[in-house]
Amino acid sequence: MNIKRDAKGITLIELLIVIVIVGILATIAVPIYRGYMQRARRADAKTALEQLRAAQEMRRAEYGSYSTSITALQTSWGGPASRVGDYDISFTVANATSFTAMADPYTSRQNSDNNLYINSRGEKTPADKWSR
Repeated sequence: MNIKRDAKGITLIELLIVIVIVGILATIAVPIYRGYMQRARRADAKTALEQLRAAQEMRRAEYGSYSTSITALQTSWGGPASRVGDYDISFTVANATSFTAMADPYTSRQNSDNNLYINSRGEKTPADKWSR
């Protein structure tokens, strides 16, 4: 008996192989993508902290002391908003010549990133978050 098949399409085994390959690629690509997106969102916070520091320095050059109001920095010296991307931006003024600014993640997708800091001397912590 001679059975002749017109094989059109794909077999179940071929389909399963493709699904396994796509699954392997997804398990590699998704964590890499998440890390990339977290670093991109962190860049917004770093930019905001740098803007805040620059605004504070302009204010200190004009008045001799740092501002205690983020609103005043926004309206007069181009400071950042108090919420930028996935971060809350705030600062504390220790005295007329010292302040520390902080970017605090408020969304669950950035919580693992922890806080970013910059002070009046330009010291940025944690250093590993600022270097990438």
